Amino acid sequence: MTERTSEDILKSAILLEKRGRAFYKKVASQTEHAATREFFQMMADEEKTHVEILARQYRSLMDTGGFATAEPNPEDIHDEVATQVLCKQMRKELGAADFEAAAISAAMSMEQRAIDLYTRRAKEATDEKEKALYQWLVDWEQGHLTFLAEVDQELREDVWNDQNFWPY
Repeated sequence: MTERTSEDILKSAILLEKRGRAFYKKVASQTEHAATREFFQMMADEEKTHVEILARQYRSLMDTGGFATAEPNPEDIHDEVATQVLCKQMRKELGAADFEAAAISAAMSMEQRAIDLYTRRAKEATDEKEKALYQWLVDWEQGHLTFLAEVDQELREDVWNDQNFWPY
């Protein structure tokens, strides 16, 4: 791919991550539930990290004509144990019809868009460092999506159980 295409993809990716961060921050600021606020703030913080990583890569591309060596420290990735604890606390706080539950559904859509963009670019890129960057982002965003889908499914099952929707 051409340098211009790489530049355009990075710009789109930065914008996508900034929009995700703004969304997560807004939900965190509007929820009354502590665990839910903590979760959405954690997601906003991770999106900020993505913006910073992409911005560094953009600067490298503009300054040197190529991508920087692969990124981040393992501590940049969220703690799986902490997210599982948050998940349990969120289930206690939320119902499937709550604003926050709707936000989880919207967040799933945003994460899927990011995965699609990064997957496509990882396949198209000819620069190995660029491929590695986008594959790393795919893996991180997939973790977000998986967690959100688990919360969404658990909330849905809670409602089904409460409403006796099960056929048995």
